[in-house]
Amino acid sequence: MKVIETPVAGVKLIEPKVFGDHRGFFVETFQKNRYQAMLDIDVDFVQDNHSRSSKGVLRGLHFQRIKPQGKLVRVVRGEVYDVVVDIRVDSPTFKKWVGVHLSEDNHHQLWVPPGLAHGFLVISDIADFEYKCTEYYDPASEACLLWNDPEIGIDWPVDEPLLSPKDLQGKLLRELF
Repeated sequence: MKVIETPVAGVKLIEPKVFGDHRGFFVETFQKNRYQAMLDIDVDFVQDNHSRSSKGVLRGLHFQRIKPQGKLVRVVRGEVYDVVVDIRVDSPTFKKWVGVHLSEDNHHQLWVPPGLAHGFLVISDIADFEYKCTEYYDPASEACLLWNDPEIGIDWPVDEPLLSPKDLQGKLLRELF
């Protein structure tokens, strides 16, 4: 497995080793000791989630204020453009963002440390997205950064995504902090 640092502090792209032949493939998607050593983290995952979305759906940019979640994310069907925004005011990369393509074909994963805003846009007709979380989902703690906040300037590959009512009401960064 290969771990690649990104421009956002702590966010790491993971390229797992894929063993494939004419029968299909095998890939290890998580092994606690190896992942903790290679990502330089010491966390326990307490919740796994799986979402399915259609083309053009944008979910995010979500985070939890009181109980921030670290996330290990991957796509098991289709392709997404996955985005992380550093909203940690004391971080050297505050307000910076990174976007990567995650797909069933590239098998890449992304480690998103606690305290960052996260979201994704579905590129394929349908996408199944899985993520492991370091904290339980807490509705009272959840918040949403507006997907097109001009202060952040994310270069999404779409102009008019499909958003939930909740995500449509995301806040600008200056309104959150």
